[in-house]
Amino acid sequence: MKQKIMILLGLCCATWIISCGNKATTQDIVPIHDTFKLQSNQLKEERIINVWTPKEYSTTPDSLPVIYMADGGIGEDFPHIANTLEELITEQKIPAVILVGIENTQRRRDLTGFTAVAKDKEIAPEVGGSNHFRAFIKEELFKEIDKRYRTKEEKTILGESASGLFVMETFFVEPEMFANYIAFDPSLWWNNQYLVRTAKASLDKNSSIKRKLWFTGSNAADIAPYTNELAIILADNETETLKWKYADEPNEKHTTIFRATKKQALMWTLKK
Repeated sequence: MKQKIMILLGLCCATWIISCGNKATTQDIVPIHDTFKLQSNQLKEERIINVWTPKEYSTTPDSLPVIYMADGGIGEDFPHIANTLEELITEQKIPAVILVGIENTQRRRDLTGFTAVAKDKEIAPEVGGSNHFRAFIKEELFKEIDKRYRTKEEKTILGESASGLFVMETFFVEPEMFANYIAFDPSLWWNNQYLVRTAKASLDKNSSIKRKLWFTGSNAADIAPYTNELAIILADNETETLKWKYADEPNEKHTTIFRATKKQALMWTLKK
């Protein structure tokens, strides 16, 4: 079993297990931000939350839309996303927004849904906790952020790899939670491609819900076929309520696609 797990880890550096290449580096300046702890009844643990606000938040009385992200620790993806938002807002390429980062505790537990595939279950002692993680965000974190900050109703969620899987799962199972969904190289292979296999039924069921989806796929052999397939399904099931864009990036690797495409994702999704 140990040997199998080590082999899987080696292969899946290209597919999300450790989210290679996207951790904060010495080049990622940590921006000024707030940090607080939130005790979660849903998760039965305390979670660290990081919040970045643009200068417009302190210089105007305006309420702002909010972007939520897992992998939101200071040693994770929070710094480079906050810095990118600041750059795009300063250049007036997107409107001012607040960024909320959720620091990981058990990443593979929180970001994966149910699976019937035995090999999926080998990646961690516990998987399949996405429903509880989603309930934490919806029932606890939303309220705490709205209490602490001036917020608009519009919410966005973004994530890469396993976090991208969580974004896509939320898009399909609770589409009303967010106005905008951004998924970089989502691990759609999970549970024998369940989200792709059930995509048409989910789209039909939720065809009245207005939302936007931007997603991308790298050259990862176990991701690209399913992001491409999902794009075909979306094209075959167009509705007036769903605006979507797929960025096929065969020249990007799983380890590079997040940083390579984040600006175009944010501009397409957030620019009015």
